[in-house]
Amino acid sequence: MVGPATPHGAGPGTDTGLGPGQTIDQTVRIGSLTLRNAVMPASGTFAENLGAVVPFEALGALVTKTVTPQLRGGNPTPRVCEVGQGMLNSIGIPSKGLDHFVAETLPLYRDVPTPLVVSVSALSADAFADAVKRLDVPGVAAIEANISCPNIEEDGKAFAMDPRPTALVVEKMRRATALPLWVKLSPNTGDIASVARAAEAAGADAVVVANTILAMSIDIETMRPRLGNVMGGLSGPAIKPIAVRMVWQCARAVKIPVIGCGGISTAADAVEFMLAGATAVQVGTATFVRPTAMLTVIDGLVDYCRRKGFPRVAALTGAIHDSDLTVDTHEAAS
Repeated sequence: MVGPATPHGAGPGTDTGLGPGQTIDQTVRIGSLTLRNAVMPASGTFAENLGAVVPFEALGALVTKTVTPQLRGGNPTPRVCEVGQGMLNSIGIPSKGLDHFVAETLPLYRDVPTPLVVSVSALSADAFADAVKRLDVPGVAAIEANISCPNIEEDGKAFAMDPRPTALVVEKMRRATALPLWVKLSPNTGDIASVARAAEAAGADAVVVANTILAMSIDIETMRPRLGNVMGGLSGPAIKPIAVRMVWQCARAVKIPVIGCGGISTAADAVEFMLAGATAVQVGTATFVRPTAMLTVIDGLVDYCRRKGFPRVAALTGAIHDSDLTVDTHEAAS
């Protein structure tokens, strides 16, 4: 949600600074959930063994690796490769299934005070609804629905590519659970703001913007694709400007919170997403490079707020100085 921009030369954001002893309120609110801070892992980049280097109680929320209703083996190898300023992956969402997750994985977080957000994926709207219903159990604070996956009822086209299937799947999930429902959108659509509006109208409590961008890389020596599945999702710093733009568009299209995701490596990146309208952020690829990256982002957000005179991290959301700008998206792209 985006509030009014602070005028130039007045109030927070003008390097007035706060006293070194003044405490910065780091809490942010996403629907009915209040998080201790604005930073959490992106799905697929977090597992229980990360607790060896990152205290889970230091994070705003924990977002699990995506779980599917049934057992899945994932895509052929190689599944990951580095590219300029980023990473390509085509993991294929390997999963031991929902029954295994509830019985074996969920208990591992029973004593962790940080809200657990379960990422879920399915191949049809009904399967999504059934999955979120089965996850409506103690220990699950919210559900993140990864609707960037193929929809078998739309010839394999991802739900999040179009407002209509987005509305259908979110509406069915909303009827199936009372848990907070975060909907993770795809950047591979031509009009992400319309998809965000459809998710909001159907009952989403927040949207996560966005997933990886469909991409491809070829090894010129072997003349073969560098991924076993040929194409994969591009993540990392290379996609950050695109993700920031999409957060800015979605934050102006909906009233529910937007959670920014895509190329966040530093506190400065997180600030950029929040100024564009994000309420909270997810850190993904950076954790593979620096396992403690999320802790650095948390500390850096506090330092930025103190330097700029913001008493609350939440005040950064939508604080971009753009009130005097008129943007023509067609001209901007030409």
